[in-house]
Amino acid sequence: MASAPSEPYDLAVIGAGPAGLAGAVTARTLGLSVALLDAAPRTGGQYFRHPAPGLGAARPQALHHDWAEFTALRRRFEESEAAHLAHHHVWTVTRQDDDGTWTVHALTGPDAASGTPARVRARAVLLATGAYERQLPFPGWTLPGVVGAGGAQAMLKAGLVLPGRRIVVAGSGPLLLAVASSLAAAGARVPAVVEASGYLGYARSPRALATSPHKLLEAAVHGSALLRHRTPLRTRSAVTEVHGTDRVEAVTVSRLDRAWRPVPGTGRRIACDALAVGHGLVPQIELATGLGCATRHTPDGTHALALDALQETSVPGLWAAGETGGTGGWQLARTEGELAAIAVAARLRGLPALTRSRRARDLARRRDRMRAFADAMAAAHAPGPGWTSWLPDDTEVCRCEEVTAGGIREAAGELGARDARTVKLLTRAGMGWCQGRMCGAAVACLAASGTAQGTVPPSAERRPLAVPVPLGTLATGPEEPGTT
Repeated sequence: MASAPSEPYDLAVIGAGPAGLAGAVTARTLGLSVALLDAAPRTGGQYFRHPAPGLGAARPQALHHDWAEFTALRRRFEESEAAHLAHHHVWTVTRQDDDGTWTVHALTGPDAASGTPARVRARAVLLATGAYERQLPFPGWTLPGVVGAGGAQAMLKAGLVLPGRRIVVAGSGPLLLAVASSLAAAGARVPAVVEASGYLGYARSPRALATSPHKLLEAAVHGSALLRHRTPLRTRSAVTEVHGTDRVEAVTVSRLDRAWRPVPGTGRRIACDALAVGHGLVPQIELATGLGCATRHTPDGTHALALDALQETSVPGLWAAGETGGTGGWQLARTEGELAAIAVAARLRGLPALTRSRRARDLARRRDRMRAFADAMAAAHAPGPGWTSWLPDDTEVCRCEEVTAGGIREAAGELGARDARTVKLLTRAGMGWCQGRMCGAAVACLAASGTAQGTVPPSAERRPLAVPVPLGTLATGPEEPGTT
């Protein structure tokens, strides 16, 4: 790690995935001093998560598309002399009133809860914090053997382990195809990929499809892998129940109507010992919303940061790139990271012409093209309003606080709760360790069911702390412990 300067860095980048790496590398080539903070020990983010050297993976590239491009980007970062602050769990960002510099507050170490406080000062901040999986609950989803689709892929990429031997992959979104093909290639039997949406929704955006041939090629690669492994793809279907005593033994797959309501009499039982399930990604924007950044509704019912043409948020001096502005894949994230870094350099160096350069214009056009495809993809896989009908009252929705669907329906129907925050006050749903990240979308949908709100997506929560922080750290105040 490079030694910390006595003056603030020009740019602090939070998140070492493709967007953060690209932003850091570009900023360094433009002469800025850069600190890259990330909770993980290695760069790459979730998409390019890879095994620790001690595991002796012979071919880590076998689990990734575009591995050569990532390793080239990583090499450029390592040669850039940017400060890589690994194991830095950022919990909040503040701004000095006197000179406008930012202070990034983090806990250092493998575990945030027992980490050592540290601060990083910078003249500008680039948020590249990525996203986390959206889960829609169903009976049996708390059984051992049920994992997130992205979680199953992370287990394989980082630990070279499988969640089971016979794994059903279910939910909605393009990640399912990638997960299923990876699991099958690693030796798992995948008896079915269960997609709640259809793929005809893409036909409503022919222009976005025509300008994104690389995405179509990627889908074709995954599809051919499923054919090779004889894995059936079931569209307009969902896992509506998991069966088992001590762990997963089977799942029930039901056909869905256009509103995502299960069609009576269509349930089919499939034997398996694990289920990898996920319904897309939710932008991780807590740091930004805590600072008052504006957000926008995404076509798949989440919230992302509202950004200008140069990736700046509504708060001056704070830029964002990658999934924070809406999910769209690693190539879009890298493009946005580069464009944001150019904008930062133009602002800090007083060279607005940088943002009008040919490179900046090309990046903006590429970003717009890929973002259009990402929005089309999100719209095609947006959850339908009828999914809540597969939830009996005794199904746990908030796992942390053990709050059932019936308890939430009672809070909404009898006590007048109409949003996730009010439900939380009445039932404790969302007050556990995950702070509503796992159940927030489901709670909001249940609260809105049967009201004039219909399927209004959950509001962007403003959490004062992005990760759990020891009370001792809060008691000392954000300006006390040592600076990195």
